[in-house]
Amino acid sequence: MFSRGWFLPIAAALGFSFLYAPIVSLVIFSFNESSLVTVWSGFSTKWYAALFSDPQLLGAAWLSLQIAALSATIALVLGTLAAVALVRFRRFRGRTLFAGMVSAPLVMPDVITGLSLLLLFVAMEGLLGWPQGRGMLTIVIAHATFCTAYVCVVVQSRLSDFDRSLEEAAMDLGASPVRTFFDITLPIIAPALVSGWLLGFTLSLDDLVIASFVSGPGSSTLPMVIFSKIRLGVSPDVNALATIIIGIVALGVLAATILQLRARPKKARG
Repeated sequence: MFSRGWFLPIAAALGFSFLYAPIVSLVIFSFNESSLVTVWSGFSTKWYAALFSDPQLLGAAWLSLQIAALSATIALVLGTLAAVALVRFRRFRGRTLFAGMVSAPLVMPDVITGLSLLLLFVAMEGLLGWPQGRGMLTIVIAHATFCTAYVCVVVQSRLSDFDRSLEEAAMDLGASPVRTFFDITLPIIAPALVSGWLLGFTLSLDDLVIASFVSGPGSSTLPMVIFSKIRLGVSPDVNALATIIIGIVALGVLAATILQLRARPKKARG
């Protein structure tokens, strides 16, 4: 039986192995010479060359990045406005209903969300003639719909702990409400806004189910293309693409960590 001093390191090692062993194996096999992803036959980078000569994967990746950026930006604006309404205007008619509708996408199954949005787009096209067909626009609207709920939760938690005396002091000194918001409120809640945008970007980039419902010909996102490839057998160029994405994310995390360490006061470092 392990002593208490050994239990936490062993538990942590097992936990991290469970989380990161599949990712490490994916990165290793992206350099496999064989086309069989489970059989190692030698080191090679040919699958990276094959990836950059595959217009389908590259096109799907670029489309997914565009959709994720647009969806996250729209969700950031709508989610921030919803959070401000819920925190700053605590008493207004329909607040409970509004809060419930904002939070509903958090617990709604993706299948139900995707199907309901598909029916909505079909009905709107029949009545208004817009949107015409399903494509990038409908995917952006669908992703912004459920990402707004996540952004609202993040920003709302930050606004709930906000010190209103800072805004009151700025307005006492003659600042208008608009200038107070941009000079005082916005810089303080900026980390929450960045976190909300990144969360929305990640959720949009990762979505498969909802995009499958609201997409059309020529608008296949990266998860849809990868899923279609996996059903016919895992292709090593998918491992290469996943490795590149992992590397970009790792560099982003490393850069954020370095910036946090530099911004930390010297006393806190010591």
